[in-house]
Amino acid sequence: MKLTISRSIVQSDFVKKVQEISGQNILACYQCGKCSAGCPSVEEMDILPSQIIRLVQLGQEEQLEAFKTMWVCASCNTCAVRCPRGVDLAKIMEAVRLLVLRRNENHIEPSKLPQELIEEMPPIALISNFRKFTA
Repeated sequence: MKLTISRSIVQSDFVKKVQEISGQNILACYQCGKCSAGCPSVEEMDILPSQIIRLVQLGQEEQLEAFKTMWVCASCNTCAVRCPRGVDLAKIMEAVRLLVLRRNENHIEPSKLPQELIEEMPPIALISNFRKFTA
């Protein structure tokens, strides 16, 4: 993955919007990795939660969209509890998801779900996922 970093990218509207929506100071994170070490969903993620916040810090909006980690995040707040700097990564993940969803792109097609999965899943889990993954 090739990253282009400049002052204009790091101080872009994307970074400002993530901070505004999440209410978090994303620059407070110094990459200790405690969020990733404690995350119960990390096995299903394609990059670590700490890597997500680093990409946000660097203003890499397009790079973020290539990963499913922000969609896998359960917003359980384990990361926020463990963070020595008080950064609530779950709020940052939600902010990034909201910015992507505001473009009205669906990330799951209900009609393509296997019938076995629909029958096994609790209804509240399906509803929650549709709210999270569809525009």
